[in-house]
Amino acid sequence: MYQPYPSGAEMPEPAGRVPPPPVLMAIRLMYVGAAISVLGLIANLATVGSLKGTIQKAYPAYTPSHVHSIEVQLVVSTTITALIAIGLWVWMALANKAGKPWARIISTILFAFNTLFLLLSLLQPHASLGLVASGLVWLAGLGATILIWRRESGPHYAAKVAEPT
Repeated sequence: MYQPYPSGAEMPEPAGRVPPPPVLMAIRLMYVGAAISVLGLIANLATVGSLKGTIQKAYPAYTPSHVHSIEVQLVVSTTITALIAIGLWVWMALANKAGKPWARIISTILFAFNTLFLLLSLLQPHASLGLVASGLVWLAGLGATILIWRRESGPHYAAKVAEPT
């Protein structure tokens, strides 16, 4: 049997498997979650001026020193949390795209933390725009979590377990 050798300087690469449609949509939602997190961070930094008034309204007995201290703490913690969240969104999108079996579990755990953070943010002084961004991020996480656990998504992750690493 004669089979012609492929012409060209490079060997053809094996075709990678394309994730099923629910996983592709989940990956898109993860990137949307990262993008909304970036926009939320920008909005939070842009509305720092209104944060002082919000804190004063929530805690009228606080001295200007206390208000400033809380303001700085909220800006720093929000910025650090947003940067970590952006990195986690991108990491989970890449891991789910690769079909890593642990990616669904970690994504779900991160969604649970996101839910907890959203609920806790309701108890703190916040700008309305930041809360809207947090709600949209939560919705993206909910959609992605539902999609990666759909029945059609299972083989994408199960096949990676069987392959040697």
